[in-house]
Amino acid sequence: MKKNISIKEIAELSGVSIATVSRVINNNGRFSEETKKKVLKVIDETGYQLDYSAKTFRMKKSFSIGILVPDITNFFFSNLVEKIEEILFNQGYTTIICNTARDIDKERTYLNILEGKMIDGLIIISGADQFSYKSLNPNKHIPYVCIDREPKDNNNIFISSDHYQGAYEATKKLISNGSLKPAIVMHKNYSSSAKERLRGFIKALENSQLTYLENESILHLPSDKIQAKKFIINFLSQSTIDSLFVINDNLALDIISYLKATEISIPEDIQIIGFDDIPACKYVTPQLTTIRQDADTIANTAVNSLLNLVNGTSNFNKKKKLVPVKLILRDSTLQ
Repeated sequence: MKKNISIKEIAELSGVSIATVSRVINNNGRFSEETKKKVLKVIDETGYQLDYSAKTFRMKKSFSIGILVPDITNFFFSNLVEKIEEILFNQGYTTIICNTARDIDKERTYLNILEGKMIDGLIIISGADQFSYKSLNPNKHIPYVCIDREPKDNNNIFISSDHYQGAYEATKKLISNGSLKPAIVMHKNYSSSAKERLRGFIKALENSQLTYLENESILHLPSDKIQAKKFIINFLSQSTIDSLFVINDNLALDIISYLKATEISIPEDIQIIGFDDIPACKYVTPQLTTIRQDADTIANTAVNSLLNLVNGTSNFNKKKKLVPVKLILRDSTLQ
């Protein structure tokens, strides 16, 4: 079949109107699932290719969404991006995924590039600082939503796991299991989600009448793994800390690995709870107790909120949406 087939010919071969073919291609308007399959089958068989540049010019929409992610190797982030991409694809949008590596200059460069590609909207995931998007073109505003990274402008939508709730529940669980000296383990650079987890940890101590000491109750782990191993082993060998709430699962799994070379037993000597519930939690020994984030709800809420903004139909009354988390009990804590 010829490649330069027209939309009119697609309609004739499908036995539907040109308007119906257009609605199917643009995933916009009313049509049955049977009609959709029929039209898409003809498009596939004929090799019809939509002229996206012409479509963008005509509709003043590119049907593309930019996603800024701080670390694509992080399981939670990559899993979230995968879910967002799938939902957007099913809505007729393509995605441009930009891994910023938590580098503000790289982020600015990507924003510049994304604007040049005429994206319809933007999803920003996490980051150390609040997000403020200043379009290079003062006459253009690109709608965006933030996930786990608070926008400076309160009028923008912010979607986040309830990190405070998760940290509070994790810490209270350690205390209810008999811990008298819990500590939180985290890196020195705080994201907005990390700040909320620290706040939940401190509040759990206060409500249990336990003392929070910044130089003892919080462990800033070095980024270098060799240094981190020496630090954590030395610290736990010399302190009375009896449980750890670790800011994410990757750090928690590292600590479990470090302690296997010592006489410190998990959970008898020290209990450990992580955050994220990555797949490796179930395969390490002992299995890691952790906080599970609801990536499905976050992804759906983010996409629906953004597309409502893009289409001018936003009815999102709450600018801030907190998604509940869940404590998953495993072997790294006393049951």
